[in-house]
Amino acid sequence: MNRMTENKLILVVRPTRLDELVAKYNTLQQAQFYVEHLGADFSDYVREHQQYRSAVQQTEETLSRLGRVQALDRRFLPNFVFGKQDTIIVLGQDGLVANSMKYLNGQSVIGVNPDKTRWDGVLLPFGVEDLQSIVPETWANRRPIKEVTMAKATLNNGAQIYAVNDLFIGPKSHTSARYTIRIGEREEQQSSSGIIVSTGLGSTGWLKSILTGSVAITANLGQRGAEPQLKPISWDADYLVYSVREPFPSRTTGTSIVAGRVTPATLMNLVSLMPENGVIFSDGVENDFLEFNSGVHATIAVAEKRGRLVM
Repeated sequence: MNRMTENKLILVVRPTRLDELVAKYNTLQQAQFYVEHLGADFSDYVREHQQYRSAVQQTEETLSRLGRVQALDRRFLPNFVFGKQDTIIVLGQDGLVANSMKYLNGQSVIGVNPDKTRWDGVLLPFGVEDLQSIVPETWANRRPIKEVTMAKATLNNGAQIYAVNDLFIGPKSHTSARYTIRIGEREEQQSSSGIIVSTGLGSTGWLKSILTGSVAITANLGQRGAEPQLKPISWDADYLVYSVREPFPSRTTGTSIVAGRVTPATLMNLVSLMPENGVIFSDGVENDFLEFNSGVHATIAVAEKRGRLVM
């Protein structure tokens, strides 16, 4: 076979909802019984699964004519070593692009939408049928690249984690987080349900949800306050935006530092006051986290590296 390159094409895939149900209930029949017993449409799970598997097969066939293909399940992303010359193709929902990008260092990502009737695909500008031309054009530097600012949390023990959408700092369960927060020269102890630190790309997700809820609560209580900025932030903005969730005022905890920006000149510094169950995770992936318990210091900053999305 005459390939265009011997560099690897890494195809990032994910289990479907049906795959996860079968893994949980052992057989397809038991999964079907569970879903239909609750009155849900099992055929939708089947259609989604068949479409995704068909897209995976077509993608592998197309890529194999261009280079060496290695399929990579999303579960193995945290421990996979990507080569500098690897080409990364992500086949899935937008979240899979974000989850893949944070483990890269300079490699470009080609996002492919496996089902345009089901997924909007903000980060998935291409279909499977586009790959035959898009991949060679990417190698030839003929495709525009959109840079994505990332966030980074670094602990005083050297551990670190990156985020493409957002970082969560808080309790593992539904309890209160206790910590000291410092932004620039301002510092206070807080008790809250956690802190969200969002990138520009993630500003239309969890952060927007928090701000929208704050506006609605204030309006329904008949109180007037400053309207928060709900406009999306540029993906390559040189700052992050943070929001403290449900801050609680008391004799020992304050609520004066609840929202603002983290910039290269103004970092966020945190010290955990939680004896256990304190965590920092990114992009909604709760099982890939840093422990943030009593005495641990965390610095939140704009990451030194950026994501690269092929457009």
